Amino acid sequence: MSDVPLVDALFRGAVSLEHRAGWVKPWRVPYRDVALFPPDGLGGKAEIPAGVRLEFDSQTTAVTVGIVPSTQPTALDCVVDGRLVESRTIPPGESTARLEGLDPRRKRIAVFLPHTVPVRLTGLSVDVGADAESSVRDRPRWITYGSSITQCAAAASPAQTWPALVARRHGLDLTCLGFGGQCHIEPMVARMIRDRPAELISLCLGINVYGGASLGPRTFGAAVLGFVRIVREGHPGVPVAVISPIFSPPRETVPNRVGLSLIAIREEVGQAVATLRSCGDPDVHYVDGRELFGEEHAEHLPDALHPDAEGYRILAANFSRSVAGPVFGQP
Repeated sequence: MSDVPLVDALFRGAVSLEHRAGWVKPWRVPYRDVALFPPDGLGGKAEIPAGVRLEFDSQTTAVTVGIVPSTQPTALDCVVDGRLVESRTIPPGESTARLEGLDPRRKRIAVFLPHTVPVRLTGLSVDVGADAESSVRDRPRWITYGSSITQCAAAASPAQTWPALVARRHGLDLTCLGFGGQCHIEPMVARMIRDRPAELISLCLGINVYGGASLGPRTFGAAVLGFVRIVREGHPGVPVAVISPIFSPPRETVPNRVGLSLIAIREEVGQAVATLRSCGDPDVHYVDGRELFGEEHAEHLPDALHPDAEGYRILAANFSRSVAGPVFGQP
């Protein structure tokens, strides 16, 4: 095998890269400013590389990935020209995975990094005589923000989270800002989205606010308005889909500690979007989360909150139909 330097241009979907002696760690916030994303980098979720991948063009028939050994299993997916071809899990304590059996033709390879645990990469290798060109193709850039339902820990593998499925289907350059338990509409996240390039932005808002009772009836709608307006400062004219919570049976009508049910939260999100549109923003759109994953899909909610692997495939298909497809003129 021939070593490929872990240069920044290989990484897609990371917000920052931490370079240390012998390893590179992708983050989904600016890691030098992690103190500005409390608690401890959004509950530690910002160091988990959901949606992050190594992308390059190569004629190699195998790819070897090296990591600093972890105490947890480390899942990797190999995607070729948008199609998942192989999955590997590096067991705890081990340091390499070999993804092989690839067609010898020249192709676009994406190695999706784990969506559930942090990873420190130590190396990337391809066949002797093969190259690994990290040139970036001109693809629409999509940023999606949300909770554990966007991070998708229960997905079948890193390339089968619902954002990854949508991005692969439509050829999008994905940045996934799904932070399990940590989607509380923070201004610092809005600023981060504002300052990153995008042709589509989606914001899934409300479920962590319900669970954490972090905003109440007086502040929730105002927070949505402020978050979207901050994002809009850096993205005039870019479509912004603001998505309310998907169906969750025990939370639909039961108020949380500050008096918000999911029905009330959906009404607040819808009203905030209507207000933004009436104040001159025709490119912000409301999506009722139940259109993406509704009561008819309840059998795929094993804990009555998070979709299972098949549920994430359903969510991806419905997002493609309702949002991504219409934005990019695709079925």
